[in-house]
Amino acid sequence: MQDEVREKSVALTIKVGKMGGRLTAGLLKWAIQKYLAQARNPQIHHGKQTVKQLVSQGAGVQNIEITDKNIKSFERVARKYGVDFALKKDPAQGKYLVFFKARDADALNAAFAEYAGKSLNRSAQKKPSLLGQLSHFKEIAKNLTRDTAKNREKGGVEL
Repeated sequence: MQDEVREKSVALTIKVGKMGGRLTAGLLKWAIQKYLAQARNPQIHHGKQTVKQLVSQGAGVQNIEITDKNIKSFERVARKYGVDFALKKDPAQGKYLVFFKARDADALNAAFAEYAGKSLNRSAQKKPSLLGQLSHFKEIAKNLTRDTAKNREKGGVEL
């Protein structure tokens, strides 16, 4: 009997100001309505989420394999396009599975196209190394000769 009562009981907390210290029937009715509305419509997660949260939304789920290790840049692009997705790493192969809702397929294709374009541009543009540039400019500085003749007007060494 006690277990049945415990399972069916609900605790409501209501924050009121200084003047609203009394619990009225209208206030109690309003709090119960808010609770029931929230129970009927659970909060839907958006963006990156777990596979369980994605499946619980009721839409069909599809997946795509990604071999790239740069997942953070994909997450930025997916967030930009408003795609609901979940990442799962396959430890045996070292690949990532991206789960997404079937209705987000067009947005995900656009996000993948932008992501692939960014990663290709990044790999195509090889920047010279900073240490290489530093050593190059050191060699140029060594080859410069200074003229040590004094300029009497300025009092310093003339170059």
